[in-house]
Amino acid sequence: MPNSKLERAVQFAVAHETPWSREIDDKWGIHHEDPPPWNRLLGPVHARGSVSGTLIMGGKTLISWGEPNRPDLTFSIAKTYLALLAGVAYDRGLLPDVDEPVGARISGIGFEKGRNAQVTWAHLLQQTSEWEGECFGVPDQVDRYRTLQYQGGTAKGKKGDPRPLQTPGAFWEYNDVRINQLSLALLHLFGRALPKVFREAIMQPIGASNQWRWAGYDNSWIDLNGHRVQSVPGGTHWGGGMSIGSLDQARVGQLLLNDGKANGSQVISADWIKSMRTPCAIAPFYGYLIWLNHANRVFPSVPASSYFAIGAGSSVTWMEPERHMVLVVRWIDADHADEFFGHILQAVDDFA
Repeated sequence: MPNSKLERAVQFAVAHETPWSREIDDKWGIHHEDPPPWNRLLGPVHARGSVSGTLIMGGKTLISWGEPNRPDLTFSIAKTYLALLAGVAYDRGLLPDVDEPVGARISGIGFEKGRNAQVTWAHLLQQTSEWEGECFGVPDQVDRYRTLQYQGGTAKGKKGDPRPLQTPGAFWEYNDVRINQLSLALLHLFGRALPKVFREAIMQPIGASNQWRWAGYDNSWIDLNGHRVQSVPGGTHWGGGMSIGSLDQARVGQLLLNDGKANGSQVISADWIKSMRTPCAIAPFYGYLIWLNHANRVFPSVPASSYFAIGAGSSVTWMEPERHMVLVVRWIDADHADEFFGHILQAVDDFA
C-alpha cells in the first residue's frame, strides 16, 4: 500500500501538469517550432489524457494513478523502442556489427555516397551520424542546431540553419530526421513492418497489452519485397509515433532494468542492454537512444546510475537500478520533473 509521502509525491505531479492543451490546437506538439514548410503534421495525432503514471519497485507495483491504461503519444520514447528493435536485429544476426557502415547491408535509401557512406549503425543509435538528406520529404537540416534542456548548453545557431556538418561520430545532435532514417534502415533490415516485429519480439514476451499503436506518416509507405509497408518514426515530431499506456511503458522499462529478461525468458540479450547503457564518448549523457544520468546532468536529484527514455510533453520512463525501480510519468511539466523524482525517492526510501 502506498505511504503518505508517495501519495503526496503523486499529488505534486498532478498539480504540475504540462501546459500543453489536452486537445489538439495550433500550438500542440513541437512541429510548429520548425521553419516552414516543415512546420506541419505528416501523420495522425490525438488528444492527450491527464497526468498519469506507474511506479514499480522490486517487480511489484507500488502505485498507479491517472489513466495508466490509456494509450497516449510518447514522442521520443519511441527512439528507445527503436534501440530495442536494433537489439532484436543484433540477437538474430541481422546486425552483427554496430560499427559496420549502414550502406554495407542496406542499399538504395541514402547511405551510398560521401559522408553518408561512413555512417554506422552505432552513429545513428548515438545520434552522432551527421547523416545528410531527406527522409519522407523532411530534410535533416530542419533539426540542425537543435538543443534539448537535458543535454545542457545552447545552440550556436538558429534551429534549421545549415550548420556545417562534421565527420560521422565527431558531433552529437538530437535530430529526428536522422532517427527516422534509422527506422527506415531497420525496416529494410528486418524486411517486415517494425510494429509487427516489436509486438512479436518484445511486447508479447513482456506481457504487454494490445492497446498500443505505432503509426507512420501519410507519405511514409514504401514497397518492400512486393508489399506496401509503412515506415514508422522514432517520435511524434511531425505526427504519428507510439501511443501507449503507462503500464505498458513500465513493462518495457522493467525489461531494460532486468537486463533484457521478462517472465523467465531472455527477450533481449544482456549484452545489448549493456551497450544501450554505455555512454557515448562525445556525449556521456547518452547511450543507444537512451538518456544517462552521467554526473547527475539530466536529473540532478536522482542517482547517477539512473537512465531514462524521455519524450516531449513530458513523458518519462525512469530506470533506477540502485532501488530496482521503474517509474513512468506522463504529461508532467518538464520544469518540475526533477523535483518530482526527488519526492519519489524520499517516499520509496521511507517505504523500504
